[in-house]
Amino acid sequence: MKNWMSEKESLSSAAYSATDHNAQNLTYTSKVVSSLTQRTNPAKELDPEMQEDPEKPLLPNADFGIEEEKEEEEDGEEREEEPAGSVHITGKVILSGFLWVFCSSSMVLVNKSLASSYNYLLVKGNLNILILVFQAIVAVIAVQICKLMKLVEYPSFQLSTAVKWAPVNLLFCGMLFTGMASLQHNSVPMVTVFKNLTNIAICFGDFWFFNAKVEALVIAAFGIMLGGAIMAANNDVEVEAVGLLWMTLNCVATAGYVLYIKFATKTIKLSKFGMVFYNNLLCFCFLLPVSLLNGEMSTFIATKSIHTFDYFLKNSFAGFVGFFLNFASLNFVSFTGPTTYAIVGSLNKIPTAILGSVIFNAEITRESCFFMGVSMCGGFLYSYAKIRSAMKNKK
Repeated sequence: MKNWMSEKESLSSAAYSATDHNAQNLTYTSKVVSSLTQRTNPAKELDPEMQEDPEKPLLPNADFGIEEEKEEEEDGEEREEEPAGSVHITGKVILSGFLWVFCSSSMVLVNKSLASSYNYLLVKGNLNILILVFQAIVAVIAVQICKLMKLVEYPSFQLSTAVKWAPVNLLFCGMLFTGMASLQHNSVPMVTVFKNLTNIAICFGDFWFFNAKVEALVIAAFGIMLGGAIMAANNDVEVEAVGLLWMTLNCVATAGYVLYIKFATKTIKLSKFGMVFYNNLLCFCFLLPVSLLNGEMSTFIATKSIHTFDYFLKNSFAGFVGFFLNFASLNFVSFTGPTTYAIVGSLNKIPTAILGSVIFNAEITRESCFFMGVSMCGGFLYSYAKIRSAMKNKK
């Protein structure tokens, strides 16, 4: 199988970015589907234009290291010989879609719990940076285990590669930290809506730095998303200035990460899971000293009430799910296609917002709920615009 997303997701395991990136660039997704059909060499250069929704992992694609051709041939034979094979394929599509949606939504919800539900137990401050450090450790262990099991393939650690990748990782760390801070100070529905605005920043960066063309329908979608988000925030009784600040910084950091990857991958050759490895390893190296200097480590050690199995399990779960999201997203798009992927990616925000408001008892007014819906409609229109653009490019 071939490379997958470099822009949106990362999330990386530690992000929620993470979330839950979070499905963002349809053109890139189309190239993945095409590459799966052609069975091209996985060592080819990554196309940095592919990026998932900012909630989801924001990492380029990689080769799974699985015997893809043999499995495809066997599946094809089953479809010819057994009419019931179509039911089997449909089951795979539903399962892969469910896993992707589950990973994306659960990572956002778990990180929300970690960022805001335990702070009352702390002696002071929060543990947002230390949480990211812990999740980075889980992700590195997970990707290394998968490499030992021959499920993924990427080169062994090289200091020269780590040094070249460090500027990208600084933006990655900024994206993760601002994402956690956004979840701490805002409701899940509000964060979900504002993550759509990252598309505007990325599109502007593409236009400014890479001379990309922006269609009128995309601009109209951006206007609806922005207007809906502003009105939703204006009518949200829980929104605060500090929360809006962190969401704005997260949009900027995510867009910067996505755009810089587009530049960096022209000279740095890494597979998707190579980027997972380096992103989380460097994230650990950069953020661990910060957690020591700002007192988060000492706060964690001193707060015995937070040393629970529940807290440990949530951190481990978020770290693993952030990593596994890379598998789930590529698996889903390989069974469906770019159109279905984009549509489901837009619809995925709805259950995330609803579950977030119910689980965390978010107080949402009718007006705010209405404008959140308007902003999400802008997201649907954006997905449609990207689908239409991809179909034109094929012609």
